[in-house]
Amino acid sequence: MSGPAALSFRIGVDVGGTFTDIVVLDGSSRTHVCKSPSNPSDPAAGVLAAVDLAAEQIGTTTAELLRNCTVFVHGSTIATNTLLEKKGAVVGLLTTQGFRDSLEVRRCIKANVWDHRAPVPEVLVPRYRRLPIPERMDHLGNVLTPLDESAVRETVKTLRAEGVESLAICFLHSYANSAHERRARDIVRELWPNISISCSSDVAPIIGEYERSSTTVVNAYVAPRVIPYLRALDKALAERGLLSGLLLIQSNGGGVSVNELADRPIQLILSGQAAGVGAIRFFANDIKTPNLVAIEVGGTSCDVTLSVEGVTAMTDQLEIDGYHLAMSAVDIHTVGAGGGTIAHVDPAGLLHAGPKGAGARPGPASYGRGGDKPTVTDAQLVLGRLKPGPYAGGVINLDIARARDAIETHVAKPLGLSVEEAASGILRLVDQHMNNAVERVTTQRGYNPREFTLIAAGGAGPLHGVSVARALGCPAVYIPRLAGVFCAFGMCNTDLRHDYQRPWFRNLDDPNYEHAATAAFADMEAEAAPVLAREGFSGANVENVRGLDLRYYGQQWLIKVEPKTLAPADVRAAFEAEHRRLYGYVQPNGLIEIVNLRIAAFGHISIAEIKVAGRNGSKPNVIDRRPIWIDAATGTKEVPIYDGRTLRAQDKIIGPAVIDESTTTLFIGPGDELTVTEAENYLIRLASKAGSGGAHHVH
Repeated sequence: MSGPAALSFRIGVDVGGTFTDIVVLDGSSRTHVCKSPSNPSDPAAGVLAAVDLAAEQIGTTTAELLRNCTVFVHGSTIATNTLLEKKGAVVGLLTTQGFRDSLEVRRCIKANVWDHRAPVPEVLVPRYRRLPIPERMDHLGNVLTPLDESAVRETVKTLRAEGVESLAICFLHSYANSAHERRARDIVRELWPNISISCSSDVAPIIGEYERSSTTVVNAYVAPRVIPYLRALDKALAERGLLSGLLLIQSNGGGVSVNELADRPIQLILSGQAAGVGAIRFFANDIKTPNLVAIEVGGTSCDVTLSVEGVTAMTDQLEIDGYHLAMSAVDIHTVGAGGGTIAHVDPAGLLHAGPKGAGARPGPASYGRGGDKPTVTDAQLVLGRLKPGPYAGGVINLDIARARDAIETHVAKPLGLSVEEAASGILRLVDQHMNNAVERVTTQRGYNPREFTLIAAGGAGPLHGVSVARALGCPAVYIPRLAGVFCAFGMCNTDLRHDYQRPWFRNLDDPNYEHAATAAFADMEAEAAPVLAREGFSGANVENVRGLDLRYYGQQWLIKVEPKTLAPADVRAAFEAEHRRLYGYVQPNGLIEIVNLRIAAFGHISIAEIKVAGRNGSKPNVIDRRPIWIDAATGTKEVPIYDGRTLRAQDKIIGPAVIDESTTTLFIGPGDELTVTEAENYLIRLASKAGSGGAHHVH
């Protein structure tokens, strides 16, 4: 490579169970994509190998690539896998005397009130490692019982003898006054310098004893496994030439440096998935619409994310494998519907798709790796939407005979159907699972999916996008050319983000409210400023978004708003608009209580301007024709197949058609119109009624 423009890179690395995806954006607006085998036993080695491979494909050295990298962002499942696989640290818990069992008692709420037998998740800290400490604060932060420092010292002896590797400290009402937690932490560190310590006042300074305890314990559980990995990777990249420092994707969709994350690795629990925010942010400018709902469909799951008026939906309550986590996170709804989802017929003769998946190994039956159960990928292959032969650069080879045999044995014969009828049933069923997932984040939350463009991403998403959008009534489907590396691409367009929350009980009608709120927000912003400054952001590159958690007096659930100003009239208007959208009514002149203040502190990174490399200027040609199942009404028809590499901006195709891309395959329905956008992605305007005409190209 040559020239000063070329010597500037952004790198996004997304580590999956099978492949590590890496996207490199260079200063000449070119996108370079490669996939490298992941290394589950040593994820850092897998990342470094991916960087080496990317440098080789670009035609430069690893040292030059990293030395000229301005943004290196990494998304990892290490925190999630540590929790799911129960491979975390041996944790001890110090808690307020009298509250030793609150972690195990939970909230006594069952997800399904009719299911009395479903067990709750294993408690990560058994009772003998949950030790009570005499101390007590009230809800205002006043000391009721001083901290018994001698008791803290005694617990150190006990916990060391039990082989504890990480310590969680969660005292009652520490969100209002953290003095006891901090003093206990200092005592422990004096006696036990190398122990990992998580304080609830740092990890989750919120109201809600159980949620705060659960979040802090999970943080302590994953910290000794996550932080050494991140520091080792950061050091290894620096030794190879990276000057800008490693950034990690947090659950809130923003980046963060390793040093700032060290006390709160729990923020990585949705790392990778949340990187879709950066991709949505970029693609919104290409689509030129602010209302988007994205489905990212991979091998095992479909992740759904909503963006309204350019703002991605967020939540502050997660549940991962039954463990409650109180933290700011992208609101991602996940269902078990992906290319590897297994179909089966139950004893009553009903067809099911999922929740079990074939995984990377053995994978779908068509992979020829020992799997014999029919999957969604096998159904796509049987129905012609995928072609037999090599995919992903020859890493896998799709065998249609194996796919037909699996579907015939496990679905077609038990139901008395042909193989094609069984395969179409599998696709219709999994499409319905995706429809339900999208409705969960739209219709059930007061949004009309007819007002949203559907982004279909992930390796499998573009095969389902048209049918899902048509069923929901969405007017259009947008498919990124790099759909198969959606999250890795999003990492290259990710802002840094830090979230802060402060309990703050006030009446909105209090005459002193606005002055007091302004001062409180100023304090929170002053806390965020040095954090962003350490990461290289100040001045015009910093933005603080203020939010309030509100409710009518007597209500249990909170409503978060981000008003234009802190004026009572603006806050009330924002609250009532959201309350009406959610519940269909408001209380005229109702008494509104403020419960929490929030800020999201952003360090803005400019959105990259991307052009896809390899445009040759020729008109797209039909490279093949084959019979493909269209839908239940149309059945199977012979349709044209296009090579996506020959398509350029403003080209149009009328469906039905299939487009083969480097990281995915697109399906276009009858009468649907596909246009290649200015950024050379795909926008499909759905026909109001599926037509039956053949596909043709318009240039």
